Amino acid sequence: MNNSQDGSARRTIWAAGHGTVEIIDQTLLPHEYTTRRLATVEEVAEAIAVMRVRGAPLIGATAAYGMAIAADVDPSDAALALARQILFATRPTAVNLGWALARMAAALAPLPPAERPAAAWAEAEAIATEDVALNGAIGDHGLALIEAAQKARPRGGPVNILTHCNAGWLATVGWGTATAPIYKAHAAGIPVHVWVDETRPRNQGASLTAWELAEAGVPHTLIADNAGGHLMRQGRVDLCIVGTDRTAANGDVCNKIGTYLKALAAYDNRVPFYVALPSPTLDLSLERGDDVPIEERAAAEVTDVTGRTADGRIETVCITTPATGASNPAFDVTPARLVTALVTERGIVEPMRLREVFGGA
Repeated sequence: MNNSQDGSARRTIWAAGHGTVEIIDQTLLPHEYTTRRLATVEEVAEAIAVMRVRGAPLIGATAAYGMAIAADVDPSDAALALARQILFATRPTAVNLGWALARMAAALAPLPPAERPAAAWAEAEAIATEDVALNGAIGDHGLALIEAAQKARPRGGPVNILTHCNAGWLATVGWGTATAPIYKAHAAGIPVHVWVDETRPRNQGASLTAWELAEAGVPHTLIADNAGGHLMRQGRVDLCIVGTDRTAANGDVCNKIGTYLKALAAYDNRVPFYVALPSPTLDLSLERGDDVPIEERAAAEVTDVTGRTADGRIETVCITTPATGASNPAFDVTPARLVTALVTERGIVEPMRLREVFGGA
């Protein structure tokens, strides 16, 4: 693995030979960086379901590699259809999952079974490579927004950017979506500072985004989720950049739970609110965000917290009484009217122009 500090050369999944892939087990971060080998469709499905890999682009790439693993074992129509069904059932919200599986099926169906294994691995690698390129282009277009924010600062100082959840290179194959402009700005010498939402439940901002930024040397400060609006009212946020798990044709954005509240606070305080959107995460088949299936995850993600104790042990503790239940919707929908613009590989796009720009994609 070639891990550069700017996020450009990092990979979260890669072919490991003998019909296997390796991933970074994100359930162990930030306390332990460990890679894990996946050798069966069931292991790939488990990794997606329990969030060893997560983030819409990475989920799609992982599912594609899962189909390649399946083709190595049994390239028949029936076996590949079953593998696709198993992988598709893992997580309902991220549109990249179904997109990648459909692309793999379209590439393999016309081929005789004997040719399918090699073609599957080549197609999965193409999906992964394209993801890095898409995110790099998002970084280039988003960099211009950060440069403009720097010029608009009357007294100089770093550009203060607020993020939510993890839309970094850990959520993709490389670069990240929302973090790509940040990494590009940092590499260009533009002073930036990132307010990192802790992002409960699962604390993916605290455990993943903060870890990423620390690794890359990007100045950042962890905040409680509820502090974002306060910082905006104080004028301490220049812009917000978040990712998306599925964006509807009208520009409504489905992303990690809590994104909607940040967008409301940004709108009320006239803080630009940008969404980094690679085209595979755009779902033109859905007219509006209310049609996106919202994943409901286990209550334990709300009632339990995992961390490192003072003596170095990793422990999970319950923060509620046993009699208290919990609801855990994993995503919410931010209406297009609250989104300043979408940062795509094709440029900065107003939400209302999505179908115009990407309708022929």
